[in-house]
Amino acid sequence: MGCAALISKDLVKVYRGGVVALDGLSVEVPGGCVFSLLGRNGAGKTTFIKIASTQLLPTSGYVEVLGFDVVEEAREVRRRIALVPQEGRPAYLNTPYEHVFHYLLTRGYSIFDAKRRTWEILQELELTEYAHRTCSQLSGGLRQRTLVAMALAPESELLFLDEPSIGLDAVTRIKIWQTIRSITKENGQTVILTTHYMEEAEALSDIVAIIENGHLMNVGTVDAIKKSLGYGVCVEFSGEGLELDKLKEYGRVVVVGGSVRVFTEERLGRELLEWALENGKRAVLRLVNLEDAFIASVGKVIEEYERRSEEIW
Repeated sequence: MGCAALISKDLVKVYRGGVVALDGLSVEVPGGCVFSLLGRNGAGKTTFIKIASTQLLPTSGYVEVLGFDVVEEAREVRRRIALVPQEGRPAYLNTPYEHVFHYLLTRGYSIFDAKRRTWEILQELELTEYAHRTCSQLSGGLRQRTLVAMALAPESELLFLDEPSIGLDAVTRIKIWQTIRSITKENGQTVILTTHYMEEAEALSDIVAIIENGHLMNVGTVDAIKKSLGYGVCVEFSGEGLELDKLKEYGRVVVVGGSVRVFTEERLGRELLEWALENGKRAVLRLVNLEDAFIASVGKVIEEYERRSEEIW
């Protein structure tokens, strides 16, 4: 990883009606890495991406991308970045080949190089079979793959991927993961990724930043984020009739939907699992993962629930 690809300082965005999307967000993204931005719906992830990619003006604060101010030097920023927007849709009457080829022409590629690079990226994302079919004939997953191909094709210095794997099957998602890994490791490009798939973030990320209500809650490597939880293992219960007071004797208890997670140390985790089995409770003992750390950093469960019991004790 090299010098900073992106720096934000005290970034604020307030929408009409007084809705605060970003509230003094400061973060630095090293070059040549995959940087994942995690947060619940409404946490401010997409707003951050839109400001950093020159689509939206900040209310106050500062963002620098590849050494250029995103407000004062937006043209220079746009020449050096590519983007898969969360709400992006390909033109239904164009083919995947046309999307990628014409996009490369607009980015300054010659006709010869645009043709070569188009076929390279279509092959890499296994789209050659569909290259000349209009997007209206393709599934939602193939249309999403076309957008990813467009963004990856010009080999930009910085790539913003806002929920790029929405609608993709597991096999295609893994293929895109492999492509993302290769462009950072082999080409030195930087990727800023937002995702709700914790396994995606854990598999891809060099650095993870967690935000909530426009604030930075935690930032670091995946291992560092998991260690910040303070516990090594999780005993996860499913089913009803659990005595939460009893579970809290073993560590930190979190209710997530229909399950209860107890974060604890390994010895107590084994002891708790034995207690669960002896009392007919359904439970699994496992190592803590990034999702666990995400929940703990945010301070509540991923989704909004109506009952107060669905918060971290």
